[in-house]
Amino acid sequence: MSAAGTVGLPDNLVDLTIAIPCLNEEANIQATLDTVASAMRELPYSYEILVIDDGSKDRTAELVEAYSDAHPELPIRLHRHERNRGLARSYVDGAFLGRGKYYRLVCGDNVEPKETLVTVLAELGKADLIIPYHLPVAGKPALRRIMSKMYTTLVNSLSGHSVMYYNGLPMTLRYNIMRWGPYSFGFGFQAELITRLLDEEATFIQIPVVASHVQKSGGNSALNWKNFLSVGHTLLEVFLRRVRRHAFKK
Repeated sequence: MSAAGTVGLPDNLVDLTIAIPCLNEEANIQATLDTVASAMRELPYSYEILVIDDGSKDRTAELVEAYSDAHPELPIRLHRHERNRGLARSYVDGAFLGRGKYYRLVCGDNVEPKETLVTVLAELGKADLIIPYHLPVAGKPALRRIMSKMYTTLVNSLSGHSVMYYNGLPMTLRYNIMRWGPYSFGFGFQAELITRLLDEEATFIQIPVVASHVQKSGGNSALNWKNFLSVGHTLLEVFLRRVRRHAFKK
């Protein structure tokens, strides 16, 4: 792989698409782009940065365009949803819009430090699925830690798999997202995707990473009824898929 071009790859294909969905992230999006660009300078991959503005009402898109103009050397593209469609929809849309062989989501709130991105992305090509799991996060409330552990235990019990963490933003072949994109509409999409790929016998590795806890303002906390509904949908889908797999021996 080459950071300077796409040697050995089909026309218009790059090694990695980094999708950055964002909703009203004017305070964080340029810092996120800085972090991604800094991480990619340490890696030998050709890449693109695909920012998906998911119906923002603030200056998010304007700031992305300004950043791109100020850094013409960076392969940044902006796609805008006219209305908010949710994280899972942005994730799947990005797979169809991207040109990378591999695909990874980076949240627009700059929650992942450069070192975490480098750790994850450096594993590119070593397995079909790279699954990060978070080391203890400073400042994360005890209730959130307990709920996260319960969620992981439930998904493992219902799916029959043994994964350490389901919400760490996995990296996989972009083709996998287009073929087996999740139906979930919230944060549960990651567990649905990971368990589906494992059902399809994807190879995987799990790696420890460091993240930071960001307390959302303005009612954007992850603890809301929409995400609880999404999680319920995910758990049901994971369980039904396991039942179908055993019933039809597939």
